[in-house]
Amino acid sequence: MRIAEHRKALITGGGSGFGRLIAHRLHAAGASVTVVDIDAEGARKVAAELGDRALAVGADVRSPDDMARAVHETGEAFGGLDTLVVSAGVFHIGSLESTGELDWDRTLDVNLKGAFLAVRAAAGPLRSSGRGRIVTIGSDCGRRGFARQVPYTASKFGLIGLTESVAAELAPDGVTANCVCPVGVPTTGMGQEVLDWKVRRAGATPEEVMRATAATNPLGRNASEDDVADAVLFLLSEQAGFLTGVTLDVDGGASLGAVPGVR
Repeated sequence: MRIAEHRKALITGGGSGFGRLIAHRLHAAGASVTVVDIDAEGARKVAAELGDRALAVGADVRSPDDMARAVHETGEAFGGLDTLVVSAGVFHIGSLESTGELDWDRTLDVNLKGAFLAVRAAAGPLRSSGRGRIVTIGSDCGRRGFARQVPYTASKFGLIGLTESVAAELAPDGVTANCVCPVGVPTTGMGQEVLDWKVRRAGATPEEVMRATAATNPLGRNASEDDVADAVLFLLSEQAGFLTGVTLDVDGGASLGAVPGVR
């Protein structure tokens, strides 16, 4: 994949998980990278790992002022902004009855409102760059409903709609916006939350749960952080320049249909 020279990227949730790996991959491709995270120390750690052409900004994606500041500091440091990766997210699991308003509000505020605020703050520089790229990190929960994940699923369905609408609005200025929807990745913090829940519910070991999960995937393995980063880097590459409004499932075929009663 060929990444345009001297990209100027901002990654929300860049202090860990997918965001951290994408920051490293973009930086290795020659980009200047702003690592944005509510965990300011985590953001600084990743920026230090990257070295030069890296900036850390402690910011809360739920704050319009924080997101405007992150975009401004990126422009000051790198002379503009042409790439936005929305990776900040939180997860909630629990029955419908046990899910409180605070659970709902926090999940929607970070996963959906936070994405909106990041995109809105970045829209001007992305338009003026003439080569703007946006990739949001969704989930298989944005493609179909899952029990006990009501707020999270709602937020990820909304994120796909947000991405498509932004794609339509910014296309005349040469900005693309696409969404990547992975299945659970057990090595991320969020993936570990899901794994821990499955372990408690099944009364099995983590290794047993992971083997069972892999066995039910058509490709016979669990997703990795590299699988997701590869998809994001493709959508940021020059080869994807004519793709916008796309939702890309990174799920090993998990979303494919099956014949009921037939293995």
